Amino acid sequence: MKVAAIYARVSSDQQKEEKTIASQTAALVEFARSEGYSVPDEWVFQDEGYSGASLVRPGLERVRDLAAGGEIQAVLALAPDRLSRKYAYQVLLIEELARHGRKR
Repeated sequence: MKVAAIYARVSSDQQKEEKTIASQTAALVEFARSEGYSVPDEWVFQDEGYSGASLVRPGLERVRDLAAGGEIQAVLALAPDRLSRKYAYQVLLIEELARHGRKR
């Protein structure tokens, strides 16, 4: 079975109040199940209250570590802007994650 990590992020108080991080996670868990991915509970990462303008976030750093270690085949996020608000950072992260995925 393919193994994935889930990454969800919200930055604003309004998003926190609307519980969008929970809805992101729930949608991603369902998507993983429908696509045949196994997602260990400890590999569901949520960065609540962190800006997407920075790449220094605890959950994102852990996802990057898992990818670098070859422990996952995919990172599931609701949209690219959950990884970063900056397009250049999105591209950087996607390329980094894809590069690690090709090592297998």
